[in-house]
Amino acid sequence: MHTKNEVFYNKTQYPKYELKVNNRDMSIAVLRTFISKHKEEHEALLSKRNKTALKVSEDNDSGLQAPTESTTPNGRSNGECKEMPQDESNGTCQEPEKGKGRWELKPPRVLEALSASGLRAIRYAREVEGIGQVVALDNDKASVEACKRNIKFNGSVASEKVESNLADARVYMLTHPKEFDVIDLDPYGSPSVFLDSAVQSIADGGMLMCSATDMQCYVEAVEKSAIPSRYGSYPLRGKYCHEMALRILLACIESHANRYKRYIVPVLSVQMDFYVRVFVRIYTSASAMKNTPLKLSYVYQCIGCDSFHLQPLVRTVSKDTDVKYLPGFGPAVPQECTDCGKKYNMGGPIWSAPIHDQDWVTSILADVKFMKERYPAFKRISAVLTTISEELPDVPLFLSLHNLCGTLKCTSPSAAIFRNAVINAGYRISGTHVNPLGLKSDAPMNVIWDIMRCWVKNHPVKAQPPTQAGSVILAKEPQLQVNFAESVASVSKAQAKKVARFLPNPERHWGPKLRAARTITSIAIRAVS
Repeated sequence: MHTKNEVFYNKTQYPKYELKVNNRDMSIAVLRTFISKHKEEHEALLSKRNKTALKVSEDNDSGLQAPTESTTPNGRSNGECKEMPQDESNGTCQEPEKGKGRWELKPPRVLEALSASGLRAIRYAREVEGIGQVVALDNDKASVEACKRNIKFNGSVASEKVESNLADARVYMLTHPKEFDVIDLDPYGSPSVFLDSAVQSIADGGMLMCSATDMQCYVEAVEKSAIPSRYGSYPLRGKYCHEMALRILLACIESHANRYKRYIVPVLSVQMDFYVRVFVRIYTSASAMKNTPLKLSYVYQCIGCDSFHLQPLVRTVSKDTDVKYLPGFGPAVPQECTDCGKKYNMGGPIWSAPIHDQDWVTSILADVKFMKERYPAFKRISAVLTTISEELPDVPLFLSLHNLCGTLKCTSPSAAIFRNAVINAGYRISGTHVNPLGLKSDAPMNVIWDIMRCWVKNHPVKAQPPTQAGSVILAKEPQLQVNFAESVASVSKAQAKKVARFLPNPERHWGPKLRAARTITSIAIRAVS
């Protein structure tokens, strides 16, 4: 065992310590599901291909002329695998081996672009069945040397599958276009400088796993925040700022992908501890890329109350089989808030389409529960995935019940009582994995405030200055007769089964540590599950 290994690693992600590997365990769980889905998609493509071949054969036997092989726009013949939209190829095609009539699926190649000591790459190679070559990159010589020692230290499997290189990740990815099925970006800070090259290096249907730890930028004043220059979007300082961080990162990745006629499909987006991490698949399709503006919106946030509204960038008009893309109607709100009379701040654009694929979330959670002994951070990641599985997928951002009550200066109803009122009014509501007190609902803000007005009638508040936002809101009579009676639908399955959804922080003063200097030392690392 080496006593000196001049490489930075995050103590909170090292399995030797009580603070378990939340980030890496989640990545391994998603990677296992990706390999499983990859195989299913490939088998579906083979089945479709065999049916087409059988139909052609039947047509030939009946005397019909078979279609001639022509060249596609990407230079390949119709007899070869070609780039297709998401619903056709999913990136599962591989070149056929000579002398074989079937298409072989090669093990996915993985690139860890910022490997440091190589712990993540080694864990991928040792713990994920069906994985192919894992390339670990770093532009620091000491890190690469330490990575090579750790590869050797972890036995034959790591030595056979993991390759460590000294290189600038941006240059390496640019010189290896569409070569990797999975790319992992986990920088200390913003990943924005790596995104342009990463979206070019991923094969069609491949996955980008991307982290961002510059969370403090999302709660700073706009004039101090680095978010606009890094991600091309303006954040707002609402309770939903961490979900907004996820959606800004997704919008930024989509922007980089669009430059190369590519687009993303998010399968899982999480905010954990002090960072956000997204898992997206990347496809190539010029026609599908036109739908990108439909997935983006600006956000109007009232400066007086908790009201927010989304302004889509684009709308569509259908005529017969044609679909036209037109600028979105606006503005979505008047100059002054209709609830409290204050002005709006505007932020964005953000990704306003779903940030999770619920089918993927279900599969990942099932795999984690089935193999829980192989996940040191099982309790934490299963709690996060359980909460995500119950989120409303089509509702961007969320409300804070405590913020609503803070505006009105009233006592807060319990989350269960508020849920009952929303459901009885005919709307949907769920929690969010980002904030234990956050509530997602498709109820418009006027309904939300009517519920709170009815609550205050039964729980009076002290008189406030008439110019305050809460006083303006309470001065209006509710238009909705709110029913606070208990509703069965207000209790989620996880709550009914008493499944943990939020766990306490593992230690006091939990948060990101200082960036490591070269004087920090560590020991050689054995990657264990």
